[in-house]
Amino acid sequence: MDMMRGAAIAEAGLTDWRKLAQGLHTRYVVPDFAAGARFITAVAAVSNEVGHHPTVSMGEAHVDLRLTSSDAIYREDDSTEHVVEWVTERDVDLARRISGVAAEQGLVADPTAAVDFELGLETANPERVAPVWAALLTGDAASQGRGTPGEEIRDATRRTPNLWFDGLDEGRGTDSDAPAQRFHLEVYVAAEVAQERIDAAVAAGGTVVDDSEPGLTVIADPDGNRGVLCVDMAAAGGV
Repeated sequence: MDMMRGAAIAEAGLTDWRKLAQGLHTRYVVPDFAAGARFITAVAAVSNEVGHHPTVSMGEAHVDLRLTSSDAIYREDDSTEHVVEWVTERDVDLARRISGVAAEQGLVADPTAAVDFELGLETANPERVAPVWAALLTGDAASQGRGTPGEEIRDATRRTPNLWFDGLDEGRGTDSDAPAQRFHLEVYVAAEVAQERIDAAVAAGGTVVDDSEPGLTVIADPDGNRGVLCVDMAAAGGV
């Protein structure tokens, strides 16, 4: 099944859900743990009907859900196809069903509370370093390149965050001019709360280093360590 581009996700009008990183995310507020368990049981029933299931995390007063397909088809401009982990129509359809279950149970969605994060590593040789990180993070060589046409590390069970590799000029890996920070966090949030999150980070002592690319804001702490706040502008209807 083809992956859905951001504009198509925006047109789906999933008011209970937000596109963060590779998947659809939401949070439902529940009155107590037992109510959350009942909701998850009902979600399991509709998921079984379609043969597709969300990733679920439950707390005392909330249920977090993530939907993504591990067999989405990504096509390059030359029509080369890759099997990737991304949002498909299957996820959109199940998101609507889950929203219906929540409405029947009187639960309110709080999608702007959803968050996802990934790791980024600057390297000139991702193909050389990726096997080490696949083994260290997941213990499974198959996690290298899983659900992506690149070398990224993705744990099928999501025990660890995805690890991306960002470009770095050859020769800077061990030289004295190498950047002090090679790892950084990429934090994905809903578009509605992005500016609030940026303002909070700045008020806490952070500095906006770069916001030249829509949906990506690089923020440094007082020691110069950087993180990236990420918003899928296309899926949010912003482009």
